[in-house]
Amino acid sequence: MSLSTKVAVIGAGHAGIEAALASARLGVDTVLFTMSFEAIANLPCNPSIGGTAKGHLVYEIDALGGEMGRAADLVTLQSRTLNTGKGAAVQSKRIQADRKQYQALMKQTLERTLNLRLVQSEIVALDTEVGEDGRRCVRALRTRLGEVWTCECAVVATGTYLESAIFTGDVVYEAGPDNFLPAKGLSASLREAGVRLVRFKTGTPARVKRSTIDFSCLEEQPGEEAPLPYSADHGEEMFAQFTHLPCHIVYTNAETHRIIRENITRSALYSGKIHGTGPRYCPSIEDKLVRFADKERHQLFVEPMGRDTEEMYIQGFSTSLPTDVQLRMLRSLDGFANAEIMRYAYAIEYDCADPLQMDASLEFKDVGGLFGAGQFNGTSGYEEAAAQGLVAGINAARRVKGLSPVLLPRSGSYIGTLIDDLVTKGTNEPYRMMTSRSEYRLLLRQDNAEERLTPLGYEIGLVSEERYARFLQKKAAVEAEKERLEHTYLSPAEANGFLESVGETPLKSGASLGDILRRPAVTYEALAEIDPNRPKLPRAVSATVGIDIKYAGYANRQLSEVARRRHLEEKLLPADIDYASIRGLRLEAAQKLSAIRPRTVGQASRISGVSPADVTVLLIYLGLK
Repeated sequence: MSLSTKVAVIGAGHAGIEAALASARLGVDTVLFTMSFEAIANLPCNPSIGGTAKGHLVYEIDALGGEMGRAADLVTLQSRTLNTGKGAAVQSKRIQADRKQYQALMKQTLERTLNLRLVQSEIVALDTEVGEDGRRCVRALRTRLGEVWTCECAVVATGTYLESAIFTGDVVYEAGPDNFLPAKGLSASLREAGVRLVRFKTGTPARVKRSTIDFSCLEEQPGEEAPLPYSADHGEEMFAQFTHLPCHIVYTNAETHRIIRENITRSALYSGKIHGTGPRYCPSIEDKLVRFADKERHQLFVEPMGRDTEEMYIQGFSTSLPTDVQLRMLRSLDGFANAEIMRYAYAIEYDCADPLQMDASLEFKDVGGLFGAGQFNGTSGYEEAAAQGLVAGINAARRVKGLSPVLLPRSGSYIGTLIDDLVTKGTNEPYRMMTSRSEYRLLLRQDNAEERLTPLGYEIGLVSEERYARFLQKKAAVEAEKERLEHTYLSPAEANGFLESVGETPLKSGASLGDILRRPAVTYEALAEIDPNRPKLPRAVSATVGIDIKYAGYANRQLSEVARRRHLEEKLLPADIDYASIRGLRLEAAQKLSAIRPRTVGQASRISGVSPADVTVLLIYLGLK
């Protein structure tokens, strides 16, 4: 039987959901394939959304018109802002999510979206044909049941399912996350189409029965009482009456470490069974003990999986040790002497693509109409996956419509940074977004995600007129308050009492409220004491006002750097350029440039092995061309 669609999305995890919703909302006929409806929007590892740099991604997804932030708000069990003791650039929102509610909500959203069909079927093969230009193009997908779906574009968002295998001690078997079926056959078909695949690994800790934990021995970690939502579609009053579920902290101890060390050769990670590369920044507990042998204890977080379940997640305790060892090391923790494991921990190995084969639109360079997103592209994390899915879905829909792709610069978003890192530098391990990966992080804060990306989301067609009007009102309110602060002056007599009370040097002459706010010990909230005419503003507005004014000098320096490098980012490299023939270009640089084929000189400058001297040679060559 032959069926057809315009855009086919393979996999209904976080990347696939955003890709399918974006494509369908842009008016393109879209089909989302999943091996099981029960696996839609699964949170197979941590029951949380956000975190350091990841919270930034969720805000950016929402600003562009994506879905993750909206859904996360509606299933929040607890919300916290991380890194509050540090600067505004690295502060990130993180929520505990009700796992099953999140899945149900996302499935319902998919089912009710126009232009989108949800189909439970496994894709086992990709059909391509060679066009007149010699480039392969996607033509159809084949299902396990023998159906053939013709399509113009396909987005591969298979997560950790491709030829996946589960490892627990000596036990190894083919399975996807949470014992769902693995995806078989598609890897071979992708290789036949010319896609290079690599093998990565990740893992997850055991789930423990809540009623068997003695919480009196644990340190409670409360959430924020009235947090701001992720989504601009939700008002600040959303969490006014919010009752959060607490998380808790526990630590490993000498006995825990003894048990792990005595059994470490039984770990699949150290017995030689696992060959895939694991995530550096989320290691298993046995890996932590080897890499940080001097540490006497490791912090673990005990987190709820939902309001209506007994399952608790032990963050930081992932392992591939056998089940008997898992139980012994768990019960060595304070408060866990009688703990019962409901789901055992495991490691999982899976196939994914080398992202150097893609351009910044996330389309494969050598296979027209084929896009990759999420862990299939070598990343880790729900937020990284959703961000890529959104971009892939937008660009697949635009390709169908004959429009140019949307390419996000790294200077404008963490999403742009993420994608640029992947397609320019590649990755030899599961890639995780961190604030340190961006040289422009002071410009890319959570609070200004709307300002940076909502105009683009509106232009693309994913942000509604109503929401865009609200954004313009917020932007005007921010600018008006900044203007008022910069032009409201106080005398020393009016300001010095306050300044002395916060430990700041008194004024010798008049100063604006803006100048006073730029003092290190002064916050926008505290400034209210000497600012009686302050208007009542939403917290989202006042937060941006305070940060914009306080960090204006630093931000302006970063903006100058963006402007300085703009000519490199705008200088296009011809697609057919022969790097080997360019005189003065080092052999390593020519080889790297030929393999990656960067779109711009700016992108070329970020490739490992391309030196500033090589960039100068390229600029001279282009000038003479």
